[in-house]
Amino acid sequence: MCGIVGYIGSEKAVPMLMAGLKKLEYRGYDSAGIAVLDGKNAVKSQRSIGKLSALLELTEKDKTDGTLGIGHTRWATHGKPSVENAHPHTDCSGKIVVIHNGIVENYIELKARLSEGRHKFFSQTDTEVIPHLIEEHFSATHNMAEACRLTALELKGAQAILVVSEYEPDKIIAIRIGNAGGLIVGRDGKESYIASDLAAMADHARHVAYLESREMAVVGRDSVHYLTLDGATLVKKTTAVTEQMVSAGKGLFEHFMLKEISEQPECVLNALRGRMGFELADVLLEGIPFSKHEASEMRRIVLVGMGTSMHAAMVGRHYMERLAGVPTEIENASEFRYRDFIADPPPLVISISQSGETVDTLAGMEEAKRRGLRQITLCNTPGSQSSRLADYTLSLRCGPEIGVASTKTLASSIACLYLLALWIGKHNGHLDEKALEKQVQILAKAPDLVGRALSMTSSIKALAEKYHKANHFLYLGRGIDYPMAMEGAIKLKETAYVHAEGYAAGEMKHGPIALIDDSMPVLAIAPRNALYQKMVSNIQEVKARDGKVIAVATEGDTLLPTIADDIIFVPACDYLLEPLAILPALQLFAYYMAVHLKRDVDQPRNLAKSVTVE
Repeated sequence: MCGIVGYIGSEKAVPMLMAGLKKLEYRGYDSAGIAVLDGKNAVKSQRSIGKLSALLELTEKDKTDGTLGIGHTRWATHGKPSVENAHPHTDCSGKIVVIHNGIVENYIELKARLSEGRHKFFSQTDTEVIPHLIEEHFSATHNMAEACRLTALELKGAQAILVVSEYEPDKIIAIRIGNAGGLIVGRDGKESYIASDLAAMADHARHVAYLESREMAVVGRDSVHYLTLDGATLVKKTTAVTEQMVSAGKGLFEHFMLKEISEQPECVLNALRGRMGFELADVLLEGIPFSKHEASEMRRIVLVGMGTSMHAAMVGRHYMERLAGVPTEIENASEFRYRDFIADPPPLVISISQSGETVDTLAGMEEAKRRGLRQITLCNTPGSQSSRLADYTLSLRCGPEIGVASTKTLASSIACLYLLALWIGKHNGHLDEKALEKQVQILAKAPDLVGRALSMTSSIKALAEKYHKANHFLYLGRGIDYPMAMEGAIKLKETAYVHAEGYAAGEMKHGPIALIDDSMPVLAIAPRNALYQKMVSNIQEVKARDGKVIAVATEGDTLLPTIADDIIFVPACDYLLEPLAILPALQLFAYYMAVHLKRDVDQPRNLAKSVTVE
């Protein structure tokens, strides 16, 4: 989750940028850099590898005057941490400078096209194509804002971008595409600030505006001009910065849960950073202590978790069996620890615990260790007990999750399990080079997919208002979407205190169908996939018994709106990514139900963030 800052005003830019980057250092710390337009309007860039202190040392030695600049602290996505891969990046002339957070999904095609001309590249990053594209468009338009707009239209995936240039040295251009990676524009008198997090400007900006997807801002000292990527002028609502917004850490969000749901695109992006090679279509899990031979000898995988983590494990089983070709079992940790578990053939044990301190999961891991089994843990807390027990830790990279009900950590867990399955499938030979390339391309779309899913949820608040008096819900799903039915039900129980059950839809006739009437709504997860007609049949069975149906359907579906009482549309995507497309809608439905019922959303009764006692 790279940190982005920009400043234009009357003060020296370097101290302002460094102060902002310091507050964003948690977002990335493998390299950092700044670019400042000096008194002669020439770009002066400084970049360093490692933590921000290395860049600070450079700026103190080589002081650059100037009152306009941009800064970046990096968490690598493409290319290893190095000075060459650190931001900012420039065009061939060095006059156009860019910093960036996101994944340019089509950068390989763009780089190939640009390389056929006079453009030369000096890094392994996807970011470097952006200033070169801007250079091409500026040559044709002689207008930097238009060149940036046209460039943005060529980029696929979710992006947050800042641009400065010697051609138009009195402005910073900010662009947001998709919902992974936010951008905030702040104003105070004759000074403007831009950052990826309110914390970076809270000491200075008095009013802020949040860029939405497909919006851009031309930021000057005296004014800000907003427009869409279609070129239409925007009038943005600004919000006064209050002490409460800063100290609480929630910004404009009413609850941490809502804030953390909105952070999922960037969390998924963080989970993938530096772990996939796009040009060579590779999976790069640095430090994983298993050889190719050990991977090829894996005959069995056991996924262990509880609650939401177990639902992640249920999705992970689909990944391990389809992508790695390894038989996989799901274990509830509280049962696993008491079973006479048969460890022949010896399985790879993969535990999922966002806190890394869940007592039952730890007990299961200790038993696995006692038996000499190899272990990987997925965890969001560095240094946790699960990390100390496992042979390898795959960090979820979500940052702190304050809301008790897990949201963003589940999205990251799903992305990490996908990565891990690809790594195993590559090393055991189940995925050949072509199949691996296809899967890397699919997974690269995940951050943008989650962002699009969030953007399609405008109707959910009204649905929650309509159904908030219901005392019971039934959630149905099939295949890889069944775990999401389980997750949707648990979120409703946790946050709204409404009884709900998640079922495999094929199980409906084996009991739950007896409960269906007009007072028990059914939420049916029915995207267009190979199991779609089966789900349509389930929905018709519910309607035949006067049941109310909320259908989660693929965007553009024309059949389900004629059958179901209400529809929640989600983006079309590859089957294996469906949980990430569906998850935000289920979380938001539970959230708004809880709000309508006046529940304590962030701290539900009787629950704790981490279950550390049995």
